[in-house]
Amino acid sequence: MTRLCLDTSAFSHWQRGHAEVSRILDESKDVGVPAIAIGELKAGFRLGARERKNEAELSEFLANPDVRILDVDEEAAEQYAQVVADLTRAGTPVPTNDIWIAALALREGATVLTFDEHFRSIPRVGVLLLKA
Repeated sequence: MTRLCLDTSAFSHWQRGHAEVSRILDESKDVGVPAIAIGELKAGFRLGARERKNEAELSEFLANPDVRILDVDEEAAEQYAQVVADLTRAGTPVPTNDIWIAALALREGATVLTFDEHFRSIPRVGVLLLKA
């Protein structure tokens, strides 16, 4: 399997036992989890009824040696700026956090694993779009 950049939606589906996400992750040896996605997940955990359990599952997932946290740096900021410019010129709105996730995927040369169709409208980003 190719280098992956895990979107928030893909992790959420994995956490709920989605078989296809589980298979893809099991076959992958390089899974990047954007810090932005971690923030989105943690916000959701705090708003839900299973905060401790969800936090523990996330911590266990991130401890896997095939998983890396992708932090924002200047190169990612450059990618972000270009994606925003491309989307603005095209008149294509995409949620800001997903633009950051796409920028990190571009920096890493990774394919975004997601359930969110709008990633397909982001230029230059490889997308593995799954269905629920």
